[in-house]
This record gives sequence, C-alpha cells and structure tokens, in this order.
Amino acid sequence: MSELRAIAERAKRAARELATLPTETKNKALRAMADALEAHMSVILKANQEDVEEARQKGQTPALLDRLALNESRIEAMAQGLRNVAELSDPVGEIVEAYERPNGLRVQRVRVPLGVIGMIYEARPNATADAAGLCLKSGNAVILRGGSEALRSNVAIVEALQVALKETGVPEDAVQLVKTPDRALVDEMLQLVGWIDLIIPRGGEGLIRYVQERAQVPVLAHAKGVCHVYVDAEADPDKALRICVNAKVQRPGVCNAMETLLVHERIAPQFLPKVAEALREKGVELRGCPKTRALVPDIKPATEADWEAEYLDLILAVRVVGSLDEAIEHIAQYGSRHTEAIVTENPQTAREFLQRVDASAVMWNASTRFNDGGELGLGAEIGISTTKLHAYGPMGLRELTVPKFVVVGDGQVRE
Repeated sequence: MSELRAIAERAKRAARELATLPTETKNKALRAMADALEAHMSVILKANQEDVEEARQKGQTPALLDRLALNESRIEAMAQGLRNVAELSDPVGEIVEAYERPNGLRVQRVRVPLGVIGMIYEARPNATADAAGLCLKSGNAVILRGGSEALRSNVAIVEALQVALKETGVPEDAVQLVKTPDRALVDEMLQLVGWIDLIIPRGGEGLIRYVQERAQVPVLAHAKGVCHVYVDAEADPDKALRICVNAKVQRPGVCNAMETLLVHERIAPQFLPKVAEALREKGVELRGCPKTRALVPDIKPATEADWEAEYLDLILAVRVVGSLDEAIEHIAQYGSRHTEAIVTENPQTAREFLQRVDASAVMWNASTRFNDGGELGLGAEIGISTTKLHAYGPMGLRELTVPKFVVVGDGQVRE
C-alpha cells in the first residue's frame, strides 16, 4: 500500500468519528489548536525562516515571498481564526428544511459533513491552520498537501495542531500532511476516488488547471482572480479613490486584489490623473488603453494580455469605458467570476451592475478585498469557489457540509 493510500484510509476512519463528535468537543479541540500554535510559535517561525530564505535564494517573486512569510502577528491571526471558528454555529445536524408529505412521511434535510477533503495549495502556510480548523468544525477529515516551498512551515504547524488534537481526544488523523514534495503524489491524490470526497486547490492558475485536468475526485476551485473596480460617472471621487487604492495595494499578491480599473469617460478627466498619482505613489505600475494614456500620458500601453492578467503584483491595467454596458461587457469577457465592484452614488446603476455581473461576490462602494471568509462573517475560509457546484464564493463551515434527506415514516410503502 502506498504512503498516500495509507494516509487516506486513516483519514476515512477519522472522518467517520468526526461526523458524530459533539460540538463542544470540536470547539475544545479548536481552542487547544489555537493555543498550540502560540505555544509552538518559535518552532514555527524558525521553520518558516528557513523556507523563506530558500525561496529567496531560488529567486521567487515578492508576491510569493509575501504569501510564504510568517511573523508573530500572522501566527496570532491564525490562532485567532481557530478561536473564531470555535465561536461559530456548528452546521452539522442543522435542519435546513422540514415538511410532511400527503402520505404522512416526514421529510427533513439535515446538514452532514462531506467526509475527507484533500487540500492542495502553494506557498500559504496560514491556509494549513485555516483548513484544519474549518474541516474539524464541519466534521471533515483533511489531507493537506502544501507546496514544497512551505514544507518546513507546514510540518511545524501540523505537528502543533496534532498535539492539540491528541490532548483533547480527537483523532490525530483528522489533520494529516503529505510530507513528501514529489509532484507524483499530487497525481495519486487526484485519483483516490472513494477515499477522498473533494479536492480543493488553492494557488496560481497553473496549479488549478493542473488539478482540474487530472482529477477523478470532484474538484472545487477558482482558476484565477481577475477582479475589476468600475468607477461610474456618478461615483463619489474621494470614495472611489480610497476604494481603488485599497483594492490594489493593501495586499496585491492575493486573489481578491483589483487587477483592472474601469473608469467611465465622463468622470475620467478629473478622476484618472488623481488615482494614477495616488497609485504610483504606492509603487503601482499602470498600463492603460489609448483613452487612459491621453489623460495620463506617461504610462505603458495596455495589450490584450493585460486585460486577462492576474498580476498578483503592483501592476494595474486601466481602461476608460463609455457606459455601464461597456464596463459589464468587459467584465464578462475578461473576468474570472471572482470579485467585481462598482463605485457609484446612483442606486439604480448599482442594482443593475449587481444583478447583471456574474461573480462569486459583487460589491457596491466597497473594496474587492472584502471577498474573504473572515471579512464576510464566515470565520476563516478554506478557499473561494468560482464554480457553482456546490458552493459559490468563500467556503466557510456551511459550504463544507451538504444537506441529506432524513425520512421518517410509519409503515408507508410505495404503491
């Protein structure tokens, strides 16, 4: 039996036990996991420093180094995320719907865990704790396969979490890490039908496409985050400026950062020079359409590839549009169904945008950076889905369960 198959079998056994664990037991374990992260902080930071230094020597991008790096505040945030999950309502056992049929059958739809979740991700060691906590609370076992660039960090984090699980009587196999960086193990993981119930990949477009093309296990993912902010003709310029700068520079290396700015031609002459100056002060490189460059001459011309790009960096494509319809058409052609925002003081225009734009989250007068499980009140998230089966948007606890039918009769038979 392969190493990965053995891990999956242990996870399957753990999942059966997790499915019926009392809420208080799960919450106790989550709080212990948070304490363990803080207690093992020095070990985790040492391991992470080694990962970061190796990645830097290999010439990895600043965006990847940012996602990879941990510090005390980030570990404390990971711990707080686990405590936040402990405070959330337990979705397992929730009755979604209840009704009685004419023949007297009583029907309920009750939330149950998915089972075993395989998580494949790149340089995001914080995702290790997030995934472990969300899966535990929702009654799922998780098999974690992080990127080789974060292996030391992930080993240290998972070892701390497993100490907490053991101390609280929860199966240690509820959270397991694939410690071998061999890419062949990813392929094997994607074939474990019957052992893994869902694969959730997080990372760059290349990883997501690789997983989707090879998986036999169901996959829930987003390929990339090409997020737009559309500044309407009736936008408040000050409000728009704050939103655009935040959406691009607050953390540019993440999937909900703005990659393309669309500006209505009526407001562009006043707004574009101001936002361009504010963005360039933050180190953003601008690439614009001809109308944009007529207003801000000293920027690079945008190419077709720029409209499709997920930069994950301090680079922004800018286009002037003539109408709401043109903005929505641009988003439909180039967007990735991740996050789209409109800035306007016209409620009718906003409602039309929110209804017509197909994305996992649409924002009105708010930064794209809010498409995040924690910011939207879900606690930590395991990922953001831009597919619609079975979840759309940030995946929190409820999205890690599904309703099953529970039917109670009194001797009824089907005629």
